[in-house]
Amino acid sequence: MDILLASNNAHKVRELTSIFAPDRVITPREIGLDFSFEETGDTFFANAYGKAEALWRLSGGDYVVVADDSGICVDALGGDPGVYSARFGGDVGADSDEARTALLLERMTGKTARGAHYVCSMVAVLGPDRFLCAQETWHGEIAHQRSTGTGGFGYDPIFLLPDRGCTVADISDDEKHALSHRGKAARTLRSLLA
Repeated sequence: MDILLASNNAHKVRELTSIFAPDRVITPREIGLDFSFEETGDTFFANAYGKAEALWRLSGGDYVVVADDSGICVDALGGDPGVYSARFGGDVGADSDEARTALLLERMTGKTARGAHYVCSMVAVLGPDRFLCAQETWHGEIAHQRSTGTGGFGYDPIFLLPDRGCTVADISDDEKHALSHRGKAARTLRSLLA
């Protein structure tokens, strides 16, 4: 089966290609589609479903379309940045992963309660009004400083795994895929599609 992924993000493509094998994961670009989607939903599910459904229609309904929306929710910040994780701090010029993690660390200054979790809502649109959804979380804490680890992306350099004593940026891609919210959601969705 060909799975059309509603993303051109190289990190997501690599992770999901491995999880969905032997099925083939393809991107909109690979089939000549110019696809973008403005995430305006107030839940991870609303954004994931909206994205998958929009690409399913654009592709003519010829593919199973998979989309996800993910983010980090910080307890001490009332669950923020949440669904706005990718756009967090845009109003103050935080326009890169490094700038967003720096801003989050700044907002956590002086806070002792540092609990946080990643959320991933992943949706597969199979046809008109037919979809499957899996939503998973990954619990951890916000580190006090950015890790020098080179793995992962986004908030991974400041997402501390207390049981391992390191951040997600310090673990291998294989470990991350086994533990992460996106990895768990993808494996659940994969089993539902089987």
